[in-house]
Amino acid sequence: MTDAATATLDSVLGEPFDQAGYILLRRDNAVATVTINRPAQRNAISFAMWMQLTELLRELDADRDVRCVVIAGAGGEAFSAGADISDFDEYRSDSTKGRVYNRAVDGLLETVAVIGTPVISMIRGFAAGGGCELAVATDLRIAAEGSRLGIPVARLGITIGHREMYGLVNLVGKGNALYILLSGRLLDTDEALRIGLVNQVVPSENLEEVTYKLASDIANLAPLSHAVNKKTLNQVLAKPSLDLTPEEADLPLTQFDTRDYHEGFRAFLEKRRPEFIGE
Repeated sequence: MTDAATATLDSVLGEPFDQAGYILLRRDNAVATVTINRPAQRNAISFAMWMQLTELLRELDADRDVRCVVIAGAGGEAFSAGADISDFDEYRSDSTKGRVYNRAVDGLLETVAVIGTPVISMIRGFAAGGGCELAVATDLRIAAEGSRLGIPVARLGITIGHREMYGLVNLVGKGNALYILLSGRLLDTDEALRIGLVNQVVPSENLEEVTYKLASDIANLAPLSHAVNKKTLNQVLAKPSLDLTPEEADLPLTQFDTRDYHEGFRAFLEKRRPEFIGE
């Protein structure tokens, strides 16, 4: 591909967030798209990229104009093949180095899970290893037909961490989590949908249309409702007995004191579309 063609493609996918151009950012009204841009490496995520993606998602969450984030992979072959294996000698050759690397991975997965802004994975092609773990951490996953997902860590003789396991078990259950890990298989979209690994499977040519329609619908709803629902969900997962502190128990009630609640209530009575401002 010529330099001019690459520049044109990048302008469509977004502007570089990092110096290497491996992470692209595009904003369309209230929806931000983060694209992992290493198609020649099946969008493998380097050590530095785990931290850069964490930084970017935190910035987007702090931007009140951003109401939904879509994560995608450049090219048609992969969402992400996961951790860049070329990093392993330097960053994962022993437990000491691996601990530092795992903190970088956990930082991104935790950020995706806890930020108030909804995050959607738009999956086309392979979502393997850390790429699948990233998709699991997002709130919703829309996959194109023909995609394949899995976490084949046993092929490398490694395991997933506690945070990755926590997210996977909560999403697909103990039995399916063990099936994914013990088989080392990459599941087709029919099987991924059946076990709940993805929310929706669509023809490849409709992936962007369906994903961005959902993102737009989410962005048009009350952002504080989304943020509090995510926070309440995380509290329930952390305390399934619902042994909550008074502050935690009162969290859903705080919405009644927001300007957005009163706007939504008035809009319903007046039979008009509400204009939410995130306050």
